[in-house]
Amino acid sequence: MTSSHRSTALRLLIAAGAVVLTGAATAAPAPAPAATQTAAVDDWRTIAPENLLVIDTNKGRILVEVDPRAAPAHAERIRTLANRGFYDGLKFHRVMRNFMAQTGDPLGTGEGGSDLPDVPGEFAFRRGRDAGFAAVAGAGPGAGVRGVMGSLPIQTQPDAQMFVTADMKVDAGGLFCPGVLGMARANDPNSANSQFFLMTGNNTALNGTYTAFGRVLVGLDVVKLLKIGSDTANGSVVDPDYMTHVRMASAMPEGERPVVRAADPRGAVFAAEVEKVRAARGVGFNICDVTVPAEVVGG
Repeated sequence: MTSSHRSTALRLLIAAGAVVLTGAATAAPAPAPAATQTAAVDDWRTIAPENLLVIDTNKGRILVEVDPRAAPAHAERIRTLANRGFYDGLKFHRVMRNFMAQTGDPLGTGEGGSDLPDVPGEFAFRRGRDAGFAAVAGAGPGAGVRGVMGSLPIQTQPDAQMFVTADMKVDAGGLFCPGVLGMARANDPNSANSQFFLMTGNNTALNGTYTAFGRVLVGLDVVKLLKIGSDTANGSVVDPDYMTHVRMASAMPEGERPVVRAADPRGAVFAAEVEKVRAARGVGFNICDVTVPAEVVGG
């Protein structure tokens, strides 16, 4: 990829369009509230170590759940580069207040990448009944159903639509809420490589045009502590913070790897969190207001 092509990555998150889910039913039945979806489900689930991205920074540790169901090629790229040690020492070169923190460029300018080929966009995926999804009622305007799959906020078609699809699945796409992990790219939708970003705000303009494939479970406060760049310089940071050590938990010695559990979105703990936030937000309630309760329980 040429320098001029890579430089576009510095500006890649500003002008994306809104998500459109193919074939979404405009007259879909209303989803059941999360509180009704708790039968026979454990309240907590332990994150698989091969899906737990451990990012140590000069400001503290960030623990991210990577979801290969949403974007298998992007998940595999992050795993590969993290376990190579590619990200060790790289800077958060672009950070914008209430938006996101971007990193993963060995040049530290937004123009660099790895020696691996670019990754085609994975802006939507097919969701089955076994995806661990829970709808959240009244979580935003528009067609489709909003809720959480694992820890990732998504917009999708209702389960009833599965009965008329050949694969018994429906369209879904990640939503760029606080904590969501996204892959940076240039103007070409298939130009993602090594750079990624962690959301600190809600940006609907990215939905459907950038790949969302994970979420910060522990350490969003650390992301928000990173040095912020100037708006006039498109978020470019002078003397930026940096990652000291990045690995998937599965690549760390057992005695050192963190163990994280998160509330299952189909369980009572998550349902209670939703209702607490709904009561606090009132008519302004939105899926991006909901976080998934999570904690470190070992390591």
